[in-house]
Amino acid sequence: MTDSILTQTGKTQVAGVFGWPINHSRSPRLHGYWLRKYGIDGAYLPFSTRPEHLVEAIRALPKLGFRGGNVTLPHKERACDAVDDLSPVARRIGAVNTLIVREDGSILGDNTDGFGFLAHLKASAPSWRADNGKAVILGAGGAARGIIVALQEAGVKQIVIANRTTARAEALAADLGGDIAVIDWSDRAKVLRDAGILVNTTQLGMNGQPPLEIDLTHLPTQAVVDDIVYVPLETALLAQARARGNAVVDGIGMLLHQARPGFKAWFGKEPEVDAKLRDFVLTD
Repeated sequence: MTDSILTQTGKTQVAGVFGWPINHSRSPRLHGYWLRKYGIDGAYLPFSTRPEHLVEAIRALPKLGFRGGNVTLPHKERACDAVDDLSPVARRIGAVNTLIVREDGSILGDNTDGFGFLAHLKASAPSWRADNGKAVILGAGGAARGIIVALQEAGVKQIVIANRTTARAEALAADLGGDIAVIDWSDRAKVLRDAGILVNTTQLGMNGQPPLEIDLTHLPTQAVVDDIVYVPLETALLAQARARGNAVVDGIGMLLHQARPGFKAWFGKEPEVDAKLRDFVLTD
């Protein structure tokens, strides 16, 4: 990795990330790594933005010469109201995580969470196929929306959602359409018998959060277990799945891969996700 770009110039290309709070975000570290690696005169900045200021802040990007940026919690849905156009996937999901300032100064809102999820899934569990069985999704929040859309577009025919609030899962299923079944949270272990993939999209199992309790006895050993939590990187769910022979997919790769389309759009370079990047982003 080169350190040739140590200061910015009048030609610096700038992007950033909006969140509230923002100090937890690893995106500045991630994009900063790529900028140095490829010797790009660029900068990626964190913006601690109150929800009531979000639209005004995003609308200022073209005026300030920004190339675009990212949107993280809790702003992804609200960002839809701040852009001029939505990509088809962002419109379907109802959330934006990537902002692209176009040549005419208009702002495109995109969502690359599903792209990141699938790219990491395919890299970490190359044996997984969309026709291996149904997908069981734990959770019905914003992350679940993007992942379900990605799985549907990849060809998964049947999806089952288990969420602690059933009404929220039912609303999500109605919004997205397709063959999506909703079950009670208490029944989550019972539907694993013919699953091809189990995905935890909740914060359960994250450091500081309650544990995710689920019995994997009925899960086929050829099924993939994916946990989007990455603190800790090896969650109790992944450890349990690995011990019984399931292929496992950790949460950090989704973060790394979802950043690729934005970086290319802003800085003109297709970045690479590798072990050195993983180690760098995880060490802060």
